[in-house]
Amino acid sequence: MLGFVRIWHGVTRRSVADECEKFLIERAVPDYESVPGLRKAVFTRRDEGEVFHFLLITIWDSIEAMECFTGRDPWKAKYYPEDGQYLLEKEEHAQIYKIFYES
Repeated sequence: MLGFVRIWHGVTRRSVADECEKFLIERAVPDYESVPGLRKAVFTRRDEGEVFHFLLITIWDSIEAMECFTGRDPWKAKYYPEDGQYLLEKEEHAQIYKIFYES
């Protein structure tokens, strides 16, 4: 088995985008990295005028490893109490893809 990719998307305002990026690095990265089975995490940001998009792409050994991260359904998005001060909305689900080829 090659593993799974989990993708989470969030949107914030320009005025708090830099703070949100810092928050993700300081709060979310250690949380992700504390979970056995996480192979890689790539956090990205796209600026679109007054809104900024964050796409968190993580690669996992298994669905069970993702469940350890989320504490429940791996498709359910995981949020931190502080997210309310950054995000314009909270998407309910993350996307999960099975890796069928890797080089």
